[in-house]
Amino acid sequence: MPQVFKIGSYWVYFWANENDPLEPVHVHVCLGKPQAGATKIWITQAGKCFLANNNSKIPGPTLRNIIKIVEARSGEVIEKWTAFFGQAHFYC
Repeated sequence: MPQVFKIGSYWVYFWANENDPLEPVHVHVCLGKPQAGATKIWITQAGKCFLANNNSKIPGPTLRNIIKIVEARSGEVIEKWTAFFGQAHFYC
């Protein structure tokens, strides 16, 4: 499970097995070490974020800040996704 970056105590990461066929570009976010059922954020082709779910129950203000940071670093996320998985396609 590749860590993309950390935001304070929150990990932003991919699962190494993102299904077959490969899911669109997204990250998982959770407090502390990665865990099943973490919050999922889709990255759009334009570099914006779309919240798929907040299974980690990250508080609203914190989640909004995390989403802003992921959007600001979306180019890095897409680059790391492509390097790791060899391809990238988008939810929208």
